[in-house]
Amino acid sequence: MKLDGLDRAIIGVLVEDARATYAEIGAHVGLSAPAVKRRVDRLLASGAITGFSARVEPSALGWTTEAYVELFCRGKTSPAEIGVAIARHPEVVSACTVTGEADALLHIRATDVRDVERVIERIAAEPFVVRTKSSIVLSRLIDEKP
Repeated sequence: MKLDGLDRAIIGVLVEDARATYAEIGAHVGLSAPAVKRRVDRLLASGAITGFSARVEPSALGWTTEAYVELFCRGKTSPAEIGVAIARHPEVVSACTVTGEADALLHIRATDVRDVERVIERIAAEPFVVRTKSSIVLSRLIDEKP
């Protein structure tokens, strides 16, 4: 779907505050509330907006430690196979295939370093995993941007 300037402005307001009313969004972008609703409905129907969510401070959930883990797999392990196996570990908050020596990069959130270690041990036990290489996050310099 091709987005025009108003669509992008509406999305910008929703990214900042997904709870903004159609009237509040309209005041920002120069449209009436019904016009904003029609556009938001169209953006949802087209898949440009995939949903709405709350951003939660990880420490509020007890996740005070995070790590990035490089995953090295044997043979021709498919990305789909990696994804299915990794999805079984709730501490893995994101995962992607990457270029370079590693096959995948995992982002883990856990309660402490020992918990990270347990997660890595469970992941390393997957039959296709040859080895892992992990880095514990000391501090965030830039948080995820929407």
